Amino acid sequence: MKTWKKAGLTALAGSLVATSAFAGAVTVSGNANLTYTGNTGAEDSNALNTATDLDGSRWGLNKTLTFSGSGELDNGWTVSISQSLNAGSTTGLNMTIDMGDAGSLNYESDTGQRGIGKIRDMMPSADEGYDNGLDSNGTNTGGGVSGRVSGGASGFHYSKAMDMVEFGVGYEPGSGSNSASGAVQGAGALASSTSMFIKIDPMDGLEIGFGVGETGTTGGSDSSQTDDHQTAYVSYVYGPLTVAYQTSEIETAVGTEPDDESTRWGVLYAVNDEMSISYVDHVSDDDTNATDEEVTGWSASYTVGSMTFKAHRNHGDNLTNAASMESEHTEVGVTFAF
Repeated sequence: MKTWKKAGLTALAGSLVATSAFAGAVTVSGNANLTYTGNTGAEDSNALNTATDLDGSRWGLNKTLTFSGSGELDNGWTVSISQSLNAGSTTGLNMTIDMGDAGSLNYESDTGQRGIGKIRDMMPSADEGYDNGLDSNGTNTGGGVSGRVSGGASGFHYSKAMDMVEFGVGYEPGSGSNSASGAVQGAGALASSTSMFIKIDPMDGLEIGFGVGETGTTGGSDSSQTDDHQTAYVSYVYGPLTVAYQTSEIETAVGTEPDDESTRWGVLYAVNDEMSISYVDHVSDDDTNATDEEVTGWSASYTVGSMTFKAHRNHGDNLTNAASMESEHTEVGVTFAF
């Protein structure tokens, strides 16, 4: 991926260096993703124009620019910040302090994952995840794949790696809407979310991980209630082959909400340095429905320089553990990185 030095910053950077030991740089990177998408099941059956067989255009283009800045402090620590623009809308605003041997501290205002959320899905994939594009009723609000744990989207995450062990701790304060600097969140916040994970690499190619946590939840009369989350996984890389298995459990605080248990396994085969194919199988069971949610996903990718051709096909039965909720998403595309 190429990066561009932002024009006009040279003089400013020079003045900063002249007045302190702080040295900084700003770069811009990005990508464009052109896709053709086909949906069957819930998405088509609830489409507004089904009666006239008019589904609209299946072509789409996403374009993302990421602005990144970093600088080194007198004590050797590095502070970095990045902001992404996706189709003109901001996303992925975060700041990281790399403290060297003392670990790394990150704050992200949106679209991230804290603590246990860093290992919520450890399945290998050649393209997007096995749940991409799936929806239980075709309205984009009906609910997708169940059973994945969360540590909150906005807040703090601390991580440290040492020898064959890495651990992380996440904290999302009052997990409601995000706040801009100088502002407060206001009423309606949920309880804070806290979680952690640990990864161990006992031998070449083998990785084992475990995470626990609790997240604020809605419902009931107690605004401080939380759901309990836990997950464990194992993955092994042998030559061009990667296999992984993961199990997750969510225990809900509100009595009317189901407890979720899910298992998934995946395999990825790297045909060569440029091409990979993968498969994932996911099953989720909740204690209020007799029907299991079953999802499968195929994906493939081929990279030539800064251009990547990719495709995936995901299929889900009984999404959200509701019988007859079927969805299928097929997507082919090409991504250009610059």
